[in-house]
Amino acid sequence: MKKTALLILVVILTFSLIAGCGGSSPGEPTGSDPEGTAEATTRMITDLVGREVEIPAKVESFVPLANTPRMITYLGLADKAVGIGGMDAENITPVTAYAYANKDLWADLPVVGTDAAGATDYYPEEIIRVNPDVILCSYAPDLADEIQTKTGIPVVSVPLGTLFGEDYEQALRLLADVCNVPEKAEEVITFINDCLQDLRTRTADVPDEDKPTVLGAAATFKGSHGIEGVYANYEIFKILHANDVTKDSTALIDGVLVDKEQIIGWNPEYIFFDYTGLALVQEDFKKNPDFYAHLQAFQNGKLYQYPNATSYYSNVEIPLVNSYYIGSIIFPEQFKDLVFADKANEIFAFFLGDDDYLSKLENFGASYSAVTIGEN
Repeated sequence: MKKTALLILVVILTFSLIAGCGGSSPGEPTGSDPEGTAEATTRMITDLVGREVEIPAKVESFVPLANTPRMITYLGLADKAVGIGGMDAENITPVTAYAYANKDLWADLPVVGTDAAGATDYYPEEIIRVNPDVILCSYAPDLADEIQTKTGIPVVSVPLGTLFGEDYEQALRLLADVCNVPEKAEEVITFINDCLQDLRTRTADVPDEDKPTVLGAAATFKGSHGIEGVYANYEIFKILHANDVTKDSTALIDGVLVDKEQIIGWNPEYIFFDYTGLALVQEDFKKNPDFYAHLQAFQNGKLYQYPNATSYYSNVEIPLVNSYYIGSIIFPEQFKDLVFADKANEIFAFFLGDDDYLSKLENFGASYSAVTIGEN
């Protein structure tokens, strides 16, 4: 009788232990169902600077640093930011389109870093305080690792993004994958490439002899510049098959400073100025009117301004609109079916969610327009 009672007690204790342990087998997540259908809470990715990072399976919030605030805006994710790395809110203008479009949405978010004037900084304590699921950035591996170590929060790094380049597409795709909206990246990339294809197709058959010479001046790189700051072998001009006067200067690329005598040597028929550099051009004219008198674009009144393609890293929506503007000026026949204002606002609406952004640029003074230098 005693043996029988003891056996019953052993059986009861055994079942109690099994039930208390939940019946888990080695390697199975705690609390998972017996069939193993529970979803993982994290996943591993390799970011675009070669780092393996464990991130939450579902990202609901993030801190974007460097050029990623712009990219997440294009992806329709601006509302998931819980802290912002960027410029002083009081200095945001419509030329920095993504930040201006989000100024009300982000008005109360803490500033957790800055890249203003080329000085990169971030604030670990502030980032920890807002407790994002991930930190997004466009930094080198060592800085990304440093931020992750100091905050204990996963950091995903992507390229800054070359204007209309493949690395921009790669960055958009990875950010969209991290935030579980991969289809949105494809939508953005398709929109960009459709615009570029349209621009190329419109001008592909223009004979070289019918292409006026053009120059992009008062270029924005590491700050604003006067007429001596030029865009060399400018991507926007390439897309339009334009006759860029810098195209044979193979040693020059992107924004560069040149001797002003070189501009007289090029003597372009059209000059397009960045809005923010135009004031420097006006000041220079007061000191050196004879220089400008040598330029046929000045003599013939073929001087124009557009908003900077670059403002706190490279925009995408503004240079797309700039391309349509330049095309409509130098190739009027090829763009005669296009209402520029309508196309501009279509592009701004897609990227910024604002179908009248053109008026905001105009009211600020960064309009798409002919300009007068001095008394010309």
